Amino acid sequence: MKIIFWLSLFGIFYAYIGYPFVLYAIRKVSGYANNINRDGSDYEPGISIIIPVFNEEKIIGEKIENMRLLNYPEDKLEILIVSDGSTDRTGEIVERKLDSVVKFFKLPERSGKAAALNLGLKEAKNEIIVFSDASIMLDPDALKNIVKKFQNKKIGCISGEDHIQGSGGERFYGKYELFLRHLESKVHSIVGASGSLYAQRSHLCDSFEEGMAPDFLSVLKTVEKGYRAVTEPSAFGTMLSLKKTRDEFNRKVRTLIRGMTALFYKSNLLNPFKFGIFSLELLSHKIMRWLVPFFLVSLFLSNLFLLDGNMYLLFFISQCLFYLTALIAVLKYMNFNKKLYGNVALYFTTVNAAILYAWFKYLSGVRQDIWDPSKR
Repeated sequence: MKIIFWLSLFGIFYAYIGYPFVLYAIRKVSGYANNINRDGSDYEPGISIIIPVFNEEKIIGEKIENMRLLNYPEDKLEILIVSDGSTDRTGEIVERKLDSVVKFFKLPERSGKAAALNLGLKEAKNEIIVFSDASIMLDPDALKNIVKKFQNKKIGCISGEDHIQGSGGERFYGKYELFLRHLESKVHSIVGASGSLYAQRSHLCDSFEEGMAPDFLSVLKTVEKGYRAVTEPSAFGTMLSLKKTRDEFNRKVRTLIRGMTALFYKSNLLNPFKFGIFSLELLSHKIMRWLVPFFLVSLFLSNLFLLDGNMYLLFFISQCLFYLTALIAVLKYMNFNKKLYGNVALYFTTVNAAILYAWFKYLSGVRQDIWDPSKR
């Protein structure tokens, strides 16, 4: 039992803490990938922004106005809004705002996010494709900043950042993910882009497959073709956090199933003899993270058989207190859900419960074929 306990603890530690130290060590030892050209403020390639939407009547008007405030030459910009069979007033609102830059396309019936993105790719005319969600409001300089690194011919995909408003666990976890992306960019490539804002060279944009996370798949295909995917902190937008734990749980399950489908579709990228450091990143950031709930279960169960030692007893009590804190937070008792420790415990537990459930659904043959945008 001690072996199971310590292996489980190591797995959890490595996934969240050890991996960043490994990235830092690789960067220090090799110095690889530190030279990314960001010079040339006048670099302004043609950009096509694709925004897939489904029933976004509450926010699409604000999104279009936000796009019009972007500091980018209109003659080098087109905004393609693609409706995936929306049944509300989304189309009506967009059609009132059409001009030479804003264009509207619609699928006659709901076909999925991949179909909407593929229609956008078919209509896009420019050399850089920017993908953005309706829920994120971009900083005025987001486009200027996100294209800078494309001056480096080895860069094929660039992720922006989504700054989540609020004080919940989603925001805290989001900051941690951005921290990892910064390290991965300096070592080789990020593992996944921000689905709400990322850019890719048009000649690298293959058709999307339904049931796979588009942002993750774009990164995988970019690296597979010999290019790098990096992050750009100065290209950002803001979005609201999800208010309900159930909404966050459901969103994570959908995202995880799509991510698992994409990774196992491109499992060749896990070959370290061909893809080197990126394979280590995939294994560490994705596979090990997706195994954490199993490590948590085995840690707790093995700890039950080791209560005769003071250290193990203290560790078991700590685990119980952590999960109790999450339970109290979800019940909103004593305002635990509004306190940092309650938020962190609740979000961590929710995320890992979602991973466990996603594994169950994925191994049962369930695939997330039709997207369901989170309402923030």
